[in-house]
Amino acid sequence: MQVDLEPDVFTEALELTRALRGHIDLLTITGAHGVPRAPTPIAPSLSEPPPSLAPTPMVPSAIPARERAVPAPAAPVDSNAMPDWLAAATNPSRSSATPFATRPVAPTANAQSAVQSAAPRAVSLSPEERERALEQLAVEIQSCQKCGLCAKRTQTVFARGTGSSKLCFVGEGPGAEEDAQGFPFVGPAGQLLDKMISAMGLLRDEVYVCNIVKCRPPENRKPEPGEMKACMPYLDSQLELLAPEVIVALGATAVEGLLGISGGITRLRGTWKLYKGRIAVMPTFHPAYLLRSPSAKHDVWEDLKSVLRQLGRPVPERGKRPSQ
Repeated sequence: MQVDLEPDVFTEALELTRALRGHIDLLTITGAHGVPRAPTPIAPSLSEPPPSLAPTPMVPSAIPARERAVPAPAAPVDSNAMPDWLAAATNPSRSSATPFATRPVAPTANAQSAVQSAAPRAVSLSPEERERALEQLAVEIQSCQKCGLCAKRTQTVFARGTGSSKLCFVGEGPGAEEDAQGFPFVGPAGQLLDKMISAMGLLRDEVYVCNIVKCRPPENRKPEPGEMKACMPYLDSQLELLAPEVIVALGATAVEGLLGISGGITRLRGTWKLYKGRIAVMPTFHPAYLLRSPSAKHDVWEDLKSVLRQLGRPVPERGKRPSQ
């Protein structure tokens, strides 16, 4: 059954519909994403006349100013801002009670930079500032008690070398001699590593050498997952400050800590990987393994030659191989 509306009722409904549509269009233009919630009703004063019961057209000019205002954009975030803990290292006037508790993440400007934002941001520092920042990090690690390895250590083992060659070797953890002297790779495996570095045509001090964990695991056992997780922020900070072009991961534990990849090093070695999507990583055998399996030294030398090519350095024609 069709019902005919009276002309005045039809006209009033049409006007209300047009006004409502105009209001919605205005909200869309001003960037609103919904209809504002109605304010809490307040009891009218007895001295005020009752509001008119007649419908008021919802034209744009009748919308309150607080609903028409466009929200002010958020203040831009400076993606190049220096982390507090790093600023404290380069500016003595600034300090932080827990400089290594968190790591800042640069905001993503657009979809194309999403992958880059996941990688540690390169820190622009002078050599002197970088050295001071690394020294501050080493001091911070000395008092670390984030895992059980601190209970039996003689001292923490931070790093050795300047890293001026843009090459970094990362091992598993300190051994007995490293725990006693406070430097990584000073025992028999370290002596072999020095020969490998020399065969590459590099000086010992030009290469930065560190470990996944900074305290010696008992009986030189493999670090447990919780111990590696507790210590990795320190290594991440080291690499962020050092900004190497190539990392050589010595052994399966180093690969697991850096890349989160578990598995036999025999399968992984010789294949380029990426740390944080930015730094080239070459997995290879640990020098301690080479002491037990000298036949694997040839494979390591091939890996080191690939590292030299990645760095843009010539392969020494008469350089001594680790097996010689």
